[in-house]
Amino acid sequence: MSTRTRADDALQGHWLLARLGKRVLRPGGVELTDRMLALARISGSDVVELAPGLGRTAGEIISRRPRSYVGVEQDNDAAKTARSIVSGHGDVRIADAAHTGLPDASSDIVIGEAMLTMQGDNTKHAIIAEAARLLRPDGRYAIHELALAPDDLPDNVKADIRQALAKSIKVNARPLTVAEWSRLLADHGLIVEHIETAPMALLQPQRLISDEGVWGALRFAKNLLRQPDARRRVLNMRRTFRAHRNTLTAVAIVARKPPATAGTP
Repeated sequence: MSTRTRADDALQGHWLLARLGKRVLRPGGVELTDRMLALARISGSDVVELAPGLGRTAGEIISRRPRSYVGVEQDNDAAKTARSIVSGHGDVRIADAAHTGLPDASSDIVIGEAMLTMQGDNTKHAIIAEAARLLRPDGRYAIHELALAPDDLPDNVKADIRQALAKSIKVNARPLTVAEWSRLLADHGLIVEHIETAPMALLQPQRLISDEGVWGALRFAKNLLRQPDARRRVLNMRRTFRAHRNTLTAVAIVARKPPATAGTP
């Protein structure tokens, strides 16, 4: 087996797609991200983005003129790339999303996309608790994640889907139903105000063009043609997504931290 084959076989799906030139790695694509950011009301706000990755959404946030921007990224290389995108408008620090090191009540908005799905239950809770800690009263937590549908999907079907995803994308992905995502936020005292869904069509041609533009989609296709080992992995991911297209969806949720009560500092 070649070095490249071993690398492609082991690489997590989102990083493989990024290496091939895909810049939008969100389950609901650019359109759902745009709707989420509009509902979050970025302009004039202090924003923290958890796991900005390669900075595509960071650039969209900056374009909406926040008062300040801080990204929290665990991967050094990704942080360097995202930092170059927000340079002059904000910064990206190296830290864990569950332990940012940022002060209490220091942000109006916390944003996280396609990162809670990749975590186990305990880590999901830890990250959401950290987001709630960072928010000021009336602050908003906006997430864009992979979801399962319908809400009453049997547990054995959920388990089968998660197993298929883990095998395909090399990440122990644990998407929740929309109702479960909402309850998870409510468990941390957050009030769900907006829910938007979109098809999970990450590797479909129409979504590729919509997300990457014609030239970006062609560049991605060209890289696939030139790299057969990577192409095999990507086609396997696409087959997995298509096999579960009736139960996989994308969801964006904006939840609000309640206002401070009388006597609360």
